[in-house]
Amino acid sequence: MLPILLSEGVNGALILKILGIKILIGIIAGFLIDLILSKFQKQKDENNKIETICEHDHCHCEEGIWKSAIKHTVNIFIFIFIITLLLNVAIELIGEDTLGGLISDKPVLGAFIACLIGLIPNCASSVILTELYLLNVINLGLMIGGLLVNAGVGLLVLFKVNHNQKENIKIVLGLYVIGVVSAILLQYLI
Repeated sequence: MLPILLSEGVNGALILKILGIKILIGIIAGFLIDLILSKFQKQKDENNKIETICEHDHCHCEEGIWKSAIKHTVNIFIFIFIITLLLNVAIELIGEDTLGGLISDKPVLGAFIACLIGLIPNCASSVILTELYLLNVINLGLMIGGLLVNAGVGLLVLFKVNHNQKENIKIVLGLYVIGVVSAILLQYLI
């Protein structure tokens, strides 16, 4: 988002406003999630320890960090490369105009669709949403909602490393709900 806004010469005040809104929503959502989880989560999950990941991947971390770090990096790189390639081909086939047509002039439905686009696990979705905003196809609220959901390739890594699929789905749904609610509210507030 930021490189596109800068390269298009967008007013610095608008860029700061967008970043400020994203930071504010992130802080509020983070505190709310922490508050909610602290009430329901009594004990730490042992599956989040690095030893569990190393045992699952059979990387023999105890033999040295360099070999295991390179192995983890190469595995994740190959995984991300293949998924990103497939997603980019799919986005190219669908087209930005088609995606923009699904979102524009539909405040609530547009928020759900913009956030679905934001869930595409690479930077292409943030590029698409930012370009649609700059072309006045979508409003600022829809762009920010979709960008809030976007975690780059972080979600791919989450699903590859964390084998608790229920937890992964809860995280994705949480991101999606935060994005949709924010997009709907922002359309009426700004």
